[in-house]
Amino acid sequence: MGNTADCNCILTIIVPLFNEEDNFTRLAKELSDYLFQANCCTKILFVNDGSTDTTGLIVERFCAEKNSFSFIHLKKNYGLSTALKAGFDQVESKYTGYIDADLQTSPFDFNLLMAHIDYYDLVTGFRSGRRDSVVKRVSSQVANVIRRVVTHDGVSDTCCPLKVFHTDIAKRIPLFGGMHRFLPALVLLDGGNVKEVPVRHFKRLAGKSKYHLHNRLFGTAIDLLAFVWIRRRYIHYEITGKG
Repeated sequence: MGNTADCNCILTIIVPLFNEEDNFTRLAKELSDYLFQANCCTKILFVNDGSTDTTGLIVERFCAEKNSFSFIHLKKNYGLSTALKAGFDQVESKYTGYIDADLQTSPFDFNLLMAHIDYYDLVTGFRSGRRDSVVKRVSSQVANVIRRVVTHDGVSDTCCPLKVFHTDIAKRIPLFGGMHRFLPALVLLDGGNVKEVPVRHFKRLAGKSKYHLHNRLFGTAIDLLAFVWIRRRYIHYEITGKG
């Protein structure tokens, strides 16, 4: 289904950016090409997370000529979790998507996720055949095991940067540093349901990864404490009558 600028937007895809000037041309082309093959009316929201290179200026110039693209600039680099939350707060469409700017996942695979979104509150990708270094794959696997043991979310690849939410669910996700590592668990905590779908994975061709062994493992350990605290104090209630 081709996309038009004046269509009734069903899906808004959030793309957090931090110093992606070397990767933006390729990213913009990939997203533009996807819009013409999206299975529903889709628009793109760039969240410039305080980039210190020319990313912000490039984004402004690009979006000025494209009605299906918009952006917000954050005052400084707050990190991925805050960038996502800022994006969630801006979205008005029924569904909200998320993809990383590195294009190690493909926006074309949003069609695979959208095929299930009517039946689940969150549909998340599972990176099959990961094209990362051995150190990155091993550290990610260890972090995923630790998260599953603590959160019991049953998700194999919780940090896969390709997800689609019901927007009302996304807006209710509790905000804390590192929340992006626990999105499936937080949706389940709110009473929602989650489905994993295999998606493709590619090597990063431009720009630099913002994550490494230290923040992947030690960051996960610290953020798990925040998640456990929230889970123990999360408020659930049901109204059985009203007069």
